[in-house]
Amino acid sequence: MKPVGKPGKTGSLMAVEVALARLLEMADASKIREHERLPLAQVQGRVLAADLVSTLDLPPWSNSAMDGYALRLSDWTGEPLVVSQKIFAGQAPEPLEPGTCARIFTGAPVPAGADCVEMQENAKVQADERVRFTETMRPGQNIRPQGQEATVGELILPVGSRLGPIEQGLAASLGCADLDVVRKVRVAVLSTGDELIEPGQALGPGQIYNSNRVLLCSWLQRLGCEVIDAGILPDDLATTRARLGELKDVDLILSTGGVSVGEADFLGIALREEGELTLWKLAIKPGKPLTFGHFRGVPVIGLPGNPASTLVTFALLARPYLLRRQGVKEAEPLKFQVQAGFVWPKAGNRREYLRGRLENGRAIIYRNQSSGVLRSAAWADGLVEVLEDRTLIEGDWVSFIPLNEVLS
Repeated sequence: MKPVGKPGKTGSLMAVEVALARLLEMADASKIREHERLPLAQVQGRVLAADLVSTLDLPPWSNSAMDGYALRLSDWTGEPLVVSQKIFAGQAPEPLEPGTCARIFTGAPVPAGADCVEMQENAKVQADERVRFTETMRPGQNIRPQGQEATVGELILPVGSRLGPIEQGLAASLGCADLDVVRKVRVAVLSTGDELIEPGQALGPGQIYNSNRVLLCSWLQRLGCEVIDAGILPDDLATTRARLGELKDVDLILSTGGVSVGEADFLGIALREEGELTLWKLAIKPGKPLTFGHFRGVPVIGLPGNPASTLVTFALLARPYLLRRQGVKEAEPLKFQVQAGFVWPKAGNRREYLRGRLENGRAIIYRNQSSGVLRSAAWADGLVEVLEDRTLIEGDWVSFIPLNEVLS
């Protein structure tokens, strides 16, 4: 397998991995400490606030993995055995009588004295109802031992685990009716720009519909955040300052647009004049003008306004930051190497994330990689990472980040 290459030079721009490391460091320093106890059915997408430790052995007793017959191997000489009892799942069996076998069903407790279960397909019931076994057997065969999955006191899920259907099912198997989870991160979402209007309104001259608001609010809800829709900020510095100042009881202000260096980028101006600007101008494409700072003590992530730029920077930078605020250790998305099914002849000085998908095991890319084209992401099923100062020919190895890794 060919190497994916090394990061190249970025000049005065901040490298993606440096920006991410700083964001995660700042998230670690401001983790959400409050938590709440919720019924198991309500913890989907939430983050575990306390270690889940087993209070029982799982399974609590040895049980049969098959429908068949439980026996003591030392009792079997090749002759048929009498069936001394029948054991269904949910029943407590009697100890196995010497020289007999027990009819047993999947999940039923193995009776004391039995050390083997033979599947019914390898047993023949004779006319006198004794059972003849036709295959060689071994100790422990088809028996799930007590504590096979978990034992009392064993750590099952560590604090910081994200809870999905599998984790909920695992907690249920341990008898948990509710769990302690980190409270939701409160995120205020706002958009900037006089050109934006909400869907459903009539477009005026020079106006466009605000797609970023819907994209981010839906995405944040999937991440288990509490979303405060702060609407659209007009291109006015005084209004921007006032609206930012109203957002005091949130954990993060997440904006789109207005963070570049233009005369109408009032969010960036407000952060520079009345706050703290920590990150600005990244070596990433799309998404160079991403900003991180504080306004009167409240963290602010300013995403670029172009839809594809919003998507890429939220997926790769804002999302890990939000997860780490909740205590999730592994906050970065999975990426794996695939071969390129396209040519990339011109090397750039920024890390590029192309909207692409896999076809026949190779990554292909959407025909239009403009930062303003959200349709490229709807067509894609992942992001293809092209490192700085890198050209590609078909067959070269690149990193691929599945979209389903970052959308929840």
